[in-house]
Amino acid sequence: MTLTLNQLEEARRALDAPLFADLAGDANVSFEFFPPKTEKMNETLWEAVRSLEPLAPRFVSVTYGAGGSTRERTHATVARIVRETSVPAAAHLTCVDASRDEIDEVAREYWAAGVRHIVALRGDPSVAGSAFVAHPQGYASAADLVTGLKKIAPFEISVAAYPETHPEAISSASDLDNLKRKIDAGADRAITQFFFSPEAFFRFRDRARAVGITADIVPGILPVSSVAQTRKIAGVCGTAIPPWMDRLFEGLDAHPGARQLVAATVAAELCRKLYAGGVRDFHFYTLNRAELSYAICHLLGIRPHKQAQEQAA
Repeated sequence: MTLTLNQLEEARRALDAPLFADLAGDANVSFEFFPPKTEKMNETLWEAVRSLEPLAPRFVSVTYGAGGSTRERTHATVARIVRETSVPAAAHLTCVDASRDEIDEVAREYWAAGVRHIVALRGDPSVAGSAFVAHPQGYASAADLVTGLKKIAPFEISVAAYPETHPEAISSASDLDNLKRKIDAGADRAITQFFFSPEAFFRFRDRARAVGITADIVPGILPVSSVAQTRKIAGVCGTAIPPWMDRLFEGLDAHPGARQLVAATVAAELCRKLYAGGVRDFHFYTLNRAELSYAICHLLGIRPHKQAQEQAA
């Protein structure tokens, strides 16, 4: 990785000064939520949205699963964010278990509801552990989905990227080729799967640039709110959990307060190292909880915007 003189100076400061002293607050953030299944989960989600709204994120996104009920919950959540907050909302959309006509109709409904940003994904098979099989009349890949969305409306489009390679990819090179197809189809940026090593991100970014990918690559950050849940998700998506992290969280399952403090420290340090390497955009997987993401943003120098505070009041 080639660093500019400013980045080298920033790296020196990260080593010599207190890690989070006097950061410029020039980072941009976005947050991901999932649609609630119960009224209690709905309350938790909206508490999180309202807590994070004053930080003026670039956007918040809402995940999407196959099946009618999940699709309706996603649409309802995104539409409410558009109506009731000052934050741009992005809706996830996948290729799973739906025809092109059905997906196109969902996209048109989003546009009509005021949604201008789609996170376009191939999606995971509806049956866990099975191979992805495209719907006979559906989109075969995320790149095809991006192409289709661009024909419907001038959506802003984000796609997924995998610093440690998608678990179904033949190779890291083929995985990068797939990412380039998505960008070439019209995607505006890539958001990465979560990772725990800054070197993994920097190596991936350098490799992406080397094959001609010039779009923004935004690191996805997962604060570890649940160690067991993180291990499960990491196993599915191919993310490596460093041995030191396993050791660090040992014995904390029964101590949620201490676990939160450790989780915030680990994720904030990762973000600080990415910041030292020139990263200024971060996407947080919140799991519908605000505390960890808010704490990390605060450490990165991000403070509530006065206008956003007034609108949230």
